[in-house]
Formats: sequence, C-alpha cells, structure tokens
Amino acid sequence: MKSKILFRGAEADITLYERKNWIFKDRKPKSYRIKEIDDKIRKSRTKSEAKLIEKASKVIPTPKIESDFSNKDDFRIIMENIEGKKLSEYLESFNKKQQKDILKQIGENLAKIHDIDIIHGDLTTSNMIFKDKVYFIDFGLGFISIKPEDKAVDLHLLKQALDSKHFKHSDSFFKEIIKGYKISKNSDKVLERFKKVEQRGRYKEQY
Repeated sequence: MKSKILFRGAEADITLYERKNWIFKDRKPKSYRIKEIDDKIRKSRTKSEAKLIEKASKVIPTPKIESDFSNKDDFRIIMENIEGKKLSEYLESFNKKQQKDILKQIGENLAKIHDIDIIHGDLTTSNMIFKDKVYFIDFGLGFISIKPEDKAVDLHLLKQALDSKHFKHSDSFFKEIIKGYKISKNSDKVLERFKKVEQRGRYKEQY
C-alpha cells in the first residue's frame, strides 16, 4: 500500500493512501490511560466523528466517508481526500471578490450545520479546503448541541482563529462570514449570545 504521512497530531495521525486517494485518520492510543478505557474512549470518539461528518455532509461539502472500510476498524476513519487549497494558506491570495464569496460560504456552511445542531468545535481556516466550494474537515472536537451558547462559542473560536492567522484582515473577514451566517433560522439568538461570549473573553483578558 503506497501511503504518505501528511500530519502527526497529539490525537491522531493523518495518512494519504495514494492509490485510492483516501485519507486515513488513525486515533492514537494514550499510554497514560488503562488500555481497556483508552480503547473505549478512542472507539467512541472515532465513531462519533464519523457520524458527525456523515450528518454534516447532508447539508454542506465535507469529505465522503468510506463507510464500508471505516466500519472494519474501531480507531480509523477512511475518507475522501479533497484536493484543494487549504484556506489557512491561500485565503489571502484570492482577489477581493473571491474572498467575499468564500467567506460568505464559510458563514453559510456554519449556519447550515448549526441548524442541524452540529458544533464543529475547532473551526479554523486550517480545517477548511476550497475546491470550487468550501469544504469543512476535521470534526474530531465536534458534538451535538441545541444550545445557542455552544453555537456562539463556535463562532467565537472562529473569530479567534481569524485574529491569529489572518490578523490584518480578521475584522473584515469576520463581517463577511456573519453575512453568510445570517441564513440560519436561529442567527439572531446565536449572534446575541455571541456578543456576551465576546464580552466574557475581553473581561478575562483584562484580568
């Protein structure tokens, strides 16, 4: 099997299986946990992430899960490799019109998954790939929640990520994302809660 390691993380390794153009995401064992407990946790998180991706794929672009193969391994997700541009690296290289369209898509994608109560949990431009449209990837920290607070925190984390990675344009980028997000049926509630989350964040920074 011809493969190439793309990323080694604290939680998982990402490998490209070139012949099929698949991505293998293998959740790593934790030596500090009892093996039986560790196996149970890794199995649960792997299964949960696969389910989140499959649910999200019904409303937004995500990698396709190769479920026939993923189901054979408790700690591995096998999915389509999206051959596009990672937005953490390329977002600022697009012209203004393209940027606005991409940022609007990001907001709309987030609105759509929030409307089916998916919280991404790690929404940065490193977890977005542009290939004709914006794909969301890596739902490893995701979960299901109906709470406006959790959706507001998702937005807050995205804004923090923009401030960190795209600090020269973060305010204008986030405004375009919010324009797209307003298609959500609950956008008013979530954005009102977002203001409170932002205020809490500023208070913590001061003290």
